Amino acid sequence: MPIAYVLINSELGTDVDVISQIKKIFEDEGISSYEIQGVYGVFDIVIKISSDDEKLRNLITNKIRKIKQVQSTLTMMVIEK
Repeated sequence: MPIAYVLINSELGTDVDVISQIKKIFEDEGISSYEIQGVYGVFDIVIKISSDDEKLRNLITNKIRKIKQVQSTLTMMVIEK
C-alpha cells in the first residue's frame, strides 16, 4: 500500500486546529493508517499516511490543501520496494 509523508506549513498558531481538522477528514474518509505530529522547524505539521494511490492524491489535493489555515504542503511518496 502506498505511503506518503506530507509536510505542512500552517498560519501562525493554528497547528493544533489544523491537526484536528485533518484527523476529522481522515475519520470521515475511513483512513485509519496514519500518524500526525506538530513539529518545530521549517514545517509545522508532519503526516505519514498509508492508503491507495488515488485516495492519497484526493485527500492531499482536495481536502488537506483546501484547509483555510494551510499555507503550503510538500508531499513525498515512498518508493515501493
